[in-house]
Amino acid sequence: MPSSVIRFFRYAPDRRELTVTFVSGRLYVYADVPPEVAAAFKNVRSKGTFFNREIRDRYVYRDITHEYAG
Repeated sequence: MPSSVIRFFRYAPDRRELTVTFVSGRLYVYADVPPEVAAAFKNVRSKGTFFNREIRDRYVYRDITHEYAG
């Protein structure tokens, strides 16, 4: 999953939450993401392009970066 923007992501299907860690170190949780969107994100070659087109600005999110700063 090499990406110049996204370091890691995890999907929690029971909560429909997509957690995305960016290369910058920022960490966001996107709410009510459908499983098919998460699956497409997992399988797409360009994570950054898909994220910008299909996730960013489409789902409510919260910044949880500070919760992991220690």
